Amino acid sequence: MAILHRSLLLIVLFLGFRGVPGAVFTFVNQCNNPVWPGTLSGNGAAPLGNGGFLLAPGASASMTAPAGWSGRFWARTGCSFDDAGNGRCSTGDCGSLKCAVGAGGVPPVTLAEFTLQGSGGKDFYDVSLVDGYNVGMGIKPTGGTGDCQYAGCLADLNHSCPAELQLQEGDAVVACKSACSAFDKPQYCCTGPNSLPSTCSPTTYSQIFKTACPTAYSYAYDDASSTFTCTGTDYVITFCPSGP
Repeated sequence: MAILHRSLLLIVLFLGFRGVPGAVFTFVNQCNNPVWPGTLSGNGAAPLGNGGFLLAPGASASMTAPAGWSGRFWARTGCSFDDAGNGRCSTGDCGSLKCAVGAGGVPPVTLAEFTLQGSGGKDFYDVSLVDGYNVGMGIKPTGGTGDCQYAGCLADLNHSCPAELQLQEGDAVVACKSACSAFDKPQYCCTGPNSLPSTCSPTTYSQIFKTACPTAYSYAYDDASSTFTCTGTDYVITFCPSGP
């Protein structure tokens, strides 16, 4: 019996070491041009998908995250890399093809953010425009239980971006900055005297984002209408989605 108990203990320890899959992320590129998804894991963990990869128009790719994983994904555009993965991107650049541990995308960039199996076993997820916008993005839970709403930004904000927020490459608007990164003032960044929900309200610029993309974060304290939960689900993340 003692041998059986030790064997069971070894099995439990082995399974605990392996980890239990938290969710499968499937990335779909519906843009007319290639995108290079970037990945950033929280708490200094190794990035999923080696930190980044190429996704051609119409292509898809999947990867599995462990239970308890948190992090973000984004699309990089206008990239050029050599055979060693060295190069740069017009938007969302992280320094190389495979983003290093702790390397996020340079704003302005649309973000998909996740915390898997948080309080009550729920995943938390959102699409954020707090760091600005470069491409449309949608998150669709598949097969889960609970609220499990679609989150995203379907609008092309580059075409409606105010002139003072535009990031241009040549004559083309390739991204739309947040007011925080454009002006670096407390009322736009929710810092200093505006660091609390009671002192940091939506601005004219964040309302432009919110009107265009009602289910996306538009500024730092836009939690109520922008953070979603789901239990026991996988996720489809679509770049340039045409609809939910």
